Amino acid sequence: MSRIDLPGGTVTFLFTDVEGSTKLLAELGPEAYANALTQHRRIVRDASAAHGGVEVDTQGDAFFVAFPTADGALAAAEAARDALAAGPIRVRMGIHTGTPHLGDEGYVGADVHRAARIAAAGHGGQVLVSAATAALVGTDGLRELGEHRLKDFPEPVPIYQLGGERFPPLKTISNTNLPHPASSFVGRDREVEEVAALLRDGARLLTLTGPGGSGKTRLSIEAAATLVPEFKAGVFWVGLAPLRDPALVPETIGQTLGAKDGLAENIGEREMLLLIDNLEQVIAAARDLADLVEACPNLRLLVTSRELLRVRGEVEYPVLPLADPEAVDLFCARAQTKPDDTIHQLCRRLDNLPLAIELAAARASVLTPTQILERLSKRLDLLKAGRDADPRQQTLRATIEWSYDLLNPDEQRQFARLAVYAGGCTLETAEAVLDADLDTVQSLVDKSLVRRTGERFWMLETIREFATERLEASGDAEEVRRRHAEQFLALAEEAFPLVEYEAAMGGRAWTDRLEHDIDNLRAALDHFERVGPPEAPLRMAGALQDYWTARGHAAEGLGRIRRALDANPAPTEARARALIGAVQLATVNGEYGPRRRWDEEALDLYRKLGDARGVARALWSIGGDAVEDGDWEKAAALLSESLQVSREIGASEFVPWLTRTLAWTAASSGDWARARELYEQGLVAAREVGSRSAEGALLGSLGWLAVVEGRPRDALPIYLESLKIKREIGDRAELHIGLTGTALALAHARKGATATRLLSATTALRDELGLGEAWVRREKEEALSLIHTQLDEAAFAEAWEGGARLTLDEAIDVALQALSEGTEAQA
Repeated sequence: MSRIDLPGGTVTFLFTDVEGSTKLLAELGPEAYANALTQHRRIVRDASAAHGGVEVDTQGDAFFVAFPTADGALAAAEAARDALAAGPIRVRMGIHTGTPHLGDEGYVGADVHRAARIAAAGHGGQVLVSAATAALVGTDGLRELGEHRLKDFPEPVPIYQLGGERFPPLKTISNTNLPHPASSFVGRDREVEEVAALLRDGARLLTLTGPGGSGKTRLSIEAAATLVPEFKAGVFWVGLAPLRDPALVPETIGQTLGAKDGLAENIGEREMLLLIDNLEQVIAAARDLADLVEACPNLRLLVTSRELLRVRGEVEYPVLPLADPEAVDLFCARAQTKPDDTIHQLCRRLDNLPLAIELAAARASVLTPTQILERLSKRLDLLKAGRDADPRQQTLRATIEWSYDLLNPDEQRQFARLAVYAGGCTLETAEAVLDADLDTVQSLVDKSLVRRTGERFWMLETIREFATERLEASGDAEEVRRRHAEQFLALAEEAFPLVEYEAAMGGRAWTDRLEHDIDNLRAALDHFERVGPPEAPLRMAGALQDYWTARGHAAEGLGRIRRALDANPAPTEARARALIGAVQLATVNGEYGPRRRWDEEALDLYRKLGDARGVARALWSIGGDAVEDGDWEKAAALLSESLQVSREIGASEFVPWLTRTLAWTAASSGDWARARELYEQGLVAAREVGSRSAEGALLGSLGWLAVVEGRPRDALPIYLESLKIKREIGDRAELHIGLTGTALALAHARKGATATRLLSATTALRDELGLGEAWVRREKEEALSLIHTQLDEAAFAEAWEGGARLTLDEAIDVALQALSEGTEAQA
């Protein structure tokens, strides 16, 4: 008998599954796992029911739910994901919409299987959405992950992700995030085959060179797409157009891959192709790319650049203009017209450059090819570059300028103003800051001068360079840059207390939001540093201190704050905040020299300003200085005062961290009993306020205390619990601390080989994050000293080499296994 409660017609399916259930069972134990599973089932069922879902089937820890609307399915998945985020169970989800057959036994058809395959491709905490569902709900809030091949489905399908969080590559037959251009690919068949053949035949680092607009990016995408089945670990696109700092290139690649350890360690021996797009403005990173290729034997790099990288192992492939027939085909395809002699002549005047042809064809809806040719001829006659300029670049400039001249005054003004956004912007931002309007922005998109991805509007860098010139010539440049900079100053200051709170509690929503606009934030800071007002760099750099710490930008942030402090000595709240930020970032960098001077000045300013929260932070920071100086009495007094102020103003998120620092003071003075009492109080406070990050850190401190008190075996189960929490949160700096502490405990427990592997694995992570805390270094040195009494040189070298090959996830697995075995042995 068929189920009458199941929706029919167009149905949206939600499949869910627990990631790593077997491993989680082993970690939690049967009772705790059963309780967590029950809680998980209640959350999924409640979220589904609240949004109109009907449970079709449940098998083990997986759900199959049907919804009459796509919006309902998406809302249910988001609600369930958010509710599960704080617990130990990580659930992957897949959503797909179709029109399945509803029979006596339920749903039948390919749409059911497609939804299940999409869900299986994800990772815990990730919600994947099919193109069919995205078409119904819109792409706002969705991130495009490119085309992927699913098991039992012959053709690749576009997949989206709900939210902007980064995960490792999808677990599909062919992993790729290659962009999927909306327009058809015309011509270049021979070039696609040649580029693919070079990569197949052994080219490890292949650079496509040519002027802006020659079609390097599109050719590289098409060639890479043909190679997707041949690279087991995937083919990935990394766009560098917004970057200006070469040091950010490895980090950007790592973020694309979801790397949780060093980039070379993450790639290792995996068979992978990386498409690195628009390298020319960060060409100094070329040496890093060459090093990466040498370190990873099965990695291939396909790079697009206006100039050669000139590094070892590079193979060049010049991207020439289109052949005449292909250029005409491209114009006709875009303009939806038939070829004739005028079009042949027009394309030749454009030097057959793809971007130039695209721009010209965009005008075919209002001008005939003859009219386009006439206007272009006049414009080309007026624009002449120097004798040594690339003629194709001359032509492209002329084409862009000609297209610009055909805009009406409002379009020209908005086109120039949009250039101020280094990383693109939303329509709402453009409306608020640039006085843009929807019709004008849409017109610029239609004319191929502005592009749109999701909610953000952006320009090709070649076009943005021209737009920047127009902005400079307009007389509006400084005003537009001022408004842009003020917008991102406001964002940074709005985010500061929220990112500070996240840093204490273990969240990252606002940190992710700032990451999305990091290029605009940097541009705003550059503007303030150049033209002022004097206090603006202080306000902005100080407001970004916790973001820089969380995302591993400590060196950049410290440099920005130092320049701002030197430029503006006025005794303001902004200076006080920046001083505390400088101390925080200097500590992460291992620079202790100027900290005390900065701390004392910040405390004096905050007291004069009557800012109790600032006083609490400054006292906390100075207390840390006193600990480093070995002045335990002074440190305890300062930290106790900070703790008292924090409680008085309701800053409960500070309490567990302050208590931890106070406990460290007691431990450093040798008062182990008082230290243990304070650590335990801090742990209770962390659990009361719900700070998982503080809970993990305090457990780690209790583990360390057990080690230094001569109870290394007691430390093992404590470190086990701590490391599980730190892995759950994903804080790489705390994971580095946790693994180092675990290595120390294992060294004291005479597990020298395992301790050595962990210390080796953390070395690359420390270097990547720029971590330099002295107390962590002392832990490592103590562990190494113990290890050398347990292992001879050959055994140590073998263990160290083995640890260097571990990824961060693998190192955590090694640590958890060793801690589990040590704990069980004591039972």
